[in-house]
Amino acid sequence: MSYITDHKAKFDNLKVSLELKNRDHLKRKANGGNSIVFAYPPNEEKQYIEKAKELFEEKSYAFIDIAKLLVDFIDLDGWSEFESYYKDFSDTPHVIFKSDDEATDLMDLITKEIADAASKNLTPILIRTGVLNGTGIENVNIMENKIVMELKQPLIIFYPAKLENDNLYFLNFKLASKYRCTVID
Repeated sequence: MSYITDHKAKFDNLKVSLELKNRDHLKRKANGGNSIVFAYPPNEEKQYIEKAKELFEEKSYAFIDIAKLLVDFIDLDGWSEFESYYKDFSDTPHVIFKSDDEATDLMDLITKEIADAASKNLTPILIRTGVLNGTGIENVNIMENKIVMELKQPLIIFYPAKLENDNLYFLNFKLASKYRCTVID
């Protein structure tokens, strides 16, 4: 379906999922998770994000732009340093983007923004998540994060993907987890 014919039903489903009375059902359907994956065709991302910004007021929602956070992460050490260690760890990108050490990485920036939104009683919405491809950060890493699991309101992940034969494909080609979430396709 095209964006125009499909978006209203998807956004209506998202709004229903966010209603307080449906939170227990959401967690049961998401195997205890606290996330909603809002899937849409990658080539229609701009339209879906624009519509979301129209529908979801800033006083209740926080849009977290992962592309911007990636740039912020690179800026922490500068391009030259980033380029150098990216080349050194190109086979193990998770070492750069979601390590367990004390250095700030992209995953840390993402979870900090989610926690900041929650501290302001805002529902966090991750957008431009396609930039995670190749970082070693999978949607399940975010969905199973302790901060996300303990949110009072669910995390919404805008996810350029397709659902085919009950499988979720990130960017329409990479098999993705839907274990800790409710998928709205």
